[in-house]
Amino acid sequence: MPGSSLKILLIEDNLAEARLLQEFLMQTQSKQFNLLHVKRLGEAVKELNKSTYDVILLDLTLPDSEGLSSLPILINLVPSVPIVVLTNTNDEKLAIEAVRRGAQDYLVKRHVSVDVLVRSLCYAIERKQVLETLRADNQTLETRVQERTNELVKAKEINQFKSEFVSMLSHDIRNPLNTILLAAGLLQNDDDKVTKEKKLSHYQMIRSAIKNMAHLLDEASFIGKADSDKLECQLMPMNLEGFCREIVAENQLAANEKFLSLIFTTQGELKEVVADESLLRHILGNLLNNAIKYSLPSGTVLFELIRQEKKVIFRIQDSGIGIPKEDQKQLFQPFHRADNVGKIPGTGLGLAIVKKCVERHKGEISVSSEVGVGTTFTVTLPLISAEAVNS
Repeated sequence: MPGSSLKILLIEDNLAEARLLQEFLMQTQSKQFNLLHVKRLGEAVKELNKSTYDVILLDLTLPDSEGLSSLPILINLVPSVPIVVLTNTNDEKLAIEAVRRGAQDYLVKRHVSVDVLVRSLCYAIERKQVLETLRADNQTLETRVQERTNELVKAKEINQFKSEFVSMLSHDIRNPLNTILLAAGLLQNDDDKVTKEKKLSHYQMIRSAIKNMAHLLDEASFIGKADSDKLECQLMPMNLEGFCREIVAENQLAANEKFLSLIFTTQGELKEVVADESLLRHILGNLLNNAIKYSLPSGTVLFELIRQEKKVIFRIQDSGIGIPKEDQKQLFQPFHRADNVGKIPGTGLGLAIVKKCVERHKGEISVSSEVGVGTTFTVTLPLISAEAVNS
């Protein structure tokens, strides 16, 4: 927390060791620390009921508490405050057990220095913040899953649809959840063995997994909204060519990773049209993402934007694996995926979302595909004048 003072509660009955820790904190120049020292667990409980602290330094041997008995009392009282335990050399196994039970770190008193103390306090705070964020996000995700399931209960063909939905969620959420749990466990239990670069990698893994779960739930929510006829089409003037170029730019990195040529072309006058930007983003984003995902490396993805007199056409063509004819009839059904996708990740919701957005926009979508050659999706939307929208 640069620029702010970290409040530390030190629970230590040995005055000499307490003064040494205070002296160490006074020597540091990288951060400001405000330390309050108490000698007993009972005093600490009273203090924590009155004030808030950023971190607790806890001696495992106190006059009114012995060993690990202090830890659950403090965790239950202030679950969001990280705890660093202090131990003598012969108590190191006890300290490691304390970390397993919820402490963020431990310090062997004889080995403590200014740098070791400051690093332990700062890392403990960072790890606790990550774990608290994960706990809150997981609770939010559980709530959202339950809410979406309740919405689906009211939808048509509920028994089959709910079964597929729950099965898909449980399968696709399990992988990112396992990633989060693994990374959090490594950060919590093996901190002394993890380099700074590895820590950053674990944090990135956690953020990516949370983003993937949120995206999955958003897709499920969108399908539920469309099936309950709550999907609106809000027409507004927009620069269609600029919008399409923006979609292409958002997918350029994914194309580069597979060495694909992503080509965008236009035909006709395309300055300003009236459309629903949100629906278009779902349509074009999903189709372009699929074209890149299912293309073979070093291939080409062609995105054409064509304006005619009374309609606008979007054509996205890839040189990918293609779609078997037997799968093309069910292509826009939720959760359906072609038999030849193999291990390519996906939920089977993207094209269902595209279809519902096209229909809400009163347009049409068609597909032409050949296995081993590629696939072309063509979306045709009616052109609506600004005058018609304002009337």
